[in-house]
Amino acid sequence: MNLLCANRSKPSIAAEYAMSDDFRKLFTEGLVGLYLLSYLLTGNLEKAEQCFVAGIEDVVKSSSVFKEWARSWTRRAIVQNAIRMMAPRPDHTARTIDSPDLGDKFQGTEEKDTPIGTVLVLEDFKRFVFVLSVLERYSDQDCSLLLSCSREEVGEARMRALQQISEIHHSNAASGRPADTEAVFD
Repeated sequence: MNLLCANRSKPSIAAEYAMSDDFRKLFTEGLVGLYLLSYLLTGNLEKAEQCFVAGIEDVVKSSSVFKEWARSWTRRAIVQNAIRMMAPRPDHTARTIDSPDLGDKFQGTEEKDTPIGTVLVLEDFKRFVFVLSVLERYSDQDCSLLLSCSREEVGEARMRALQQISEIHHSNAASGRPADTEAVFD
């Protein structure tokens, strides 16, 4: 007795996989969130656009994906392209907010006092770890595999990123700038 009849199983199996229309819908409806993810990871508008477009291309070229995994697969394509593009590496020389190359990064821009601006000020590796582990909720193990580093380096970078973001927030509060606590990352 053959329990898997080829004619009956193909339509049900095909219905379980994401098709190009499913991905088109994900990129259309999730445009702002996916682009924001690209921007937060790359820290640069031009590179974010390249990363976003490469993510679309990767998803189109990819093999079959279950519909229930399509959203995470799409976000993962953005993450992997950003990693290839930026090649973030752990910086074992801890910097502080007072470092001129970090503190002046957004001098005179509107973004410097926003939650996005505080993330963009982070050095590449800390920014990647923060975005992946805190905002995207990747485990330390997944982060370490994606970023080719140890789990300890991920934990240390996340701690330094959180400290730096806290320092920026306190610095803004001390200077009388309004704290923007609106959740822009979801």
